[in-house]
Amino acid sequence: SRAANASNKEINIQWYSPSLAKPSNDTEIKVLLLYAYNTKPVRISNIKIHSSMSMFSGHLWIPLARIIYLREKLSNLKQEVEMLMQSSKSLSSASEPTSFLEQSESLKRIASKTPKMNVAKVHLDEKTEEMAKRCLSEVKALLSVVPAQSLPLTEIPFDVTLQSIASLEDMFDPANGCIITEESLFNWIISLFH
Repeated sequence: SRAANASNKEINIQWYSPSLAKPSNDTEIKVLLLYAYNTKPVRISNIKIHSSMSMFSGHLWIPLARIIYLREKLSNLKQEVEMLMQSSKSLSSASEPTSFLEQSESLKRIASKTPKMNVAKVHLDEKTEEMAKRCLSEVKALLSVVPAQSLPLTEIPFDVTLQSIASLEDMFDPANGCIITEESLFNWIISLFH
């Protein structure tokens, strides 16, 4: 039932390395990125007769070495974003009272806010912003169907949150698939598929 229902817009990413089908005239190892997304909520009761104008799918052959390189860069970017979030949390809690009981209550409040912090927009410093632009330019180059669209980015095309960077890291893990639902990240990725 999970495959037949999507309550919101989402992209589903799967990786596949077929043993027989290979892109012709290629010497480097490539894997298939299989994607499907819906632009409106979907509920399918009978897959044999269902057709929808809001569901799309496709595939891209992508060099495995570039996927592995990009995932490493995205992992480093995620660590930088986590450190920026940690330092901003430390700065905001530095002005609070520091008795043991108050510290304990403060830690409970931070722990209860953690899911919200994952989707909170992160203000990047100059170094991390440049790192993000390089990573996202590589994502764009790998996913752009039209090569002319794969010019390096001059600005970040979606709201950077810990969740959005973690989703991108998961997206480029060839051992697993992922589902992306964040609105601004979703819109940017599907724009690359056109």
